[in-house]
Amino acid sequence: MLVSPDLADAPGRCANRIVVAKPHEAMLALLPRFYRMPARPFTGVHPTAVVAPDAVVDPDACVEAFTVVGAGASIAKGCWIGPHCVIGDGVSVGEGTRLASHVTLYEGARVGARVLLHAGVRVGSDGFGFVYRDGAHHKMPHVGACVIEDDVEIGANSTIDRGSIDATIIGAGSKLDNLVHVGHNVRVGRLCLFAAGVGVSGSARIGDGVTLAGQVGVAGHLTIGDRAVITAQSGVISDVPAGETWGGFPARPHRDVLRGYAAVAKLPDLMKKMQRLLAREGDA
Repeated sequence: MLVSPDLADAPGRCANRIVVAKPHEAMLALLPRFYRMPARPFTGVHPTAVVAPDAVVDPDACVEAFTVVGAGASIAKGCWIGPHCVIGDGVSVGEGTRLASHVTLYEGARVGARVLLHAGVRVGSDGFGFVYRDGAHHKMPHVGACVIEDDVEIGANSTIDRGSIDATIIGAGSKLDNLVHVGHNVRVGRLCLFAAGVGVSGSARIGDGVTLAGQVGVAGHLTIGDRAVITAQSGVISDVPAGETWGGFPARPHRDVLRGYAAVAKLPDLMKKMQRLLAREGDA
């Protein structure tokens, strides 16, 4: 068992303890020794894959079965493209990037180096934009880019929309959990963390190092400052200053949320007191 110094002598049944300053960091070194990470099954293009004549696939890349690579697309050295992926026309995939099965990169998407896209990720789909005219919703064409920068990880079945005219960008080193949706024209900064179920509406600006906990919703055209933290199931409908922790709906500073919860917890007793007072007045 790996334990930090403050737990080295804590009561417990485990007698074999390795004391390290940062157990979680130590696991980064230990796990690869005990668990062999999956390796690319081969180098080259599987016979069942369909690759456009003018697409460029590095000889060191792996393109698995039934994948489609569109015209003008490029796949760099060391990439691992899983089965049944679709890489659209003009898409670029950077060095060492891995796409799990059934990933779709729409036309014009750009994916950086050392990116990991889990199964079912969709990058560059149209954003949700319509104009109501003559009794019907008319689709607004989306012609902007969708850029996934280096060292990003995106969880299974997450969707990143392309920009309407501008670009949607996921900043370098950011990590998105499963079932995350990022709308059109959103800019996500570097080293952000989005937990499962997060939804970010169009044209929002998310600073560097921002943490959005599970099921957070962010309204469009807002700014969340660098290193801000939004707690789980919060609804953000106004700008959030840098470095602050907000929560609740509507999202507000975390201390205010805790005070509100404490006040609500007192309501049953207050109601009983009011009922007793009203009863006394009625007797009088």
